[in-house]
Amino acid sequence: MSVSEDTTPTPSPDLGSASPGPRPDPGLPSPLPRQSPEGASRPQPGALGGPQLPLALTPGAESDFSAYLAGPNAEVVAALTAWARPSPLPHTPEAPPRVATYQPAATGPFLYVFGPPGTGKSHLLQAACQAARQEGLAAACLPLDHPGLQPAILDALECWDRIALDGLEAVIGQATWEEALFHLYNRLRDAGRGLLVAARHPPAELGIHLPDLASRLAWGASYRLRPLDEEDCAALLRHAARRRGLKLGEEAITYLLKRCPREPGYLLGLLGQLDQASLAHKKRPTLPLIRALIEESRG
Repeated sequence: MSVSEDTTPTPSPDLGSASPGPRPDPGLPSPLPRQSPEGASRPQPGALGGPQLPLALTPGAESDFSAYLAGPNAEVVAALTAWARPSPLPHTPEAPPRVATYQPAATGPFLYVFGPPGTGKSHLLQAACQAARQEGLAAACLPLDHPGLQPAILDALECWDRIALDGLEAVIGQATWEEALFHLYNRLRDAGRGLLVAARHPPAELGIHLPDLASRLAWGASYRLRPLDEEDCAALLRHAARRRGLKLGEEAITYLLKRCPREPGYLLGLLGQLDQASLAHKKRPTLPLIRALIEESRG
């Protein structure tokens, strides 16, 4: 199946590299009312969301770039930071000021990030949207793997300055979803908005049925998220412990890394439990306490 389109922009050059964060469990959404880009009113900058978009994720205190240890993915963090910024551009009759004001800076409007579970895709998407809101832009992050979602949720997302779609692989292979995504790309391009997409695999390995959607996914730069090595995981634990005000010694860090999966989401979740247990016992973490939490987490 192919959807015809008159104009196709020249794809941006493919770049290369990014990683951790848990996702809240949001409620089921209602689709936005469809509006044209020219006449649509933007959701209020800095608001979670704008009209009828309860599925948009509310970033937690840890869902920002400062809570993310880039390690081998510094290039990706830099690209997403640039994507979140507005870029005032001279306007023409074809590109009115309202559209030009909100176009992404430097990186271009479309970005794609991919990597295996545990590399921090959800964290980075939420961090990028939070950074955009801090710039005064209307931004939202939607998890496409949320149960019960319908393609209508994509209607009128061109009213937003920045949209992030998480878990693309959850809807690929479904004809109605693929066509809806294709049209969303076109509307966002026409409105001068920014789109950030995350999946576990690069576009060529997703099994996309609609060739026109495959071409849209190639419009922007693509970044691979690389797992953290042992040294990076140790640095992540130190960094996260400092942010929490938790005194975590090197012996404890070594103990954790020898007995736990080197997966940032798991390590940070365990660190949160350790922080709570330390507060409850009113003392710094001990190896027996860490051992007990690890055993408990394994069931």
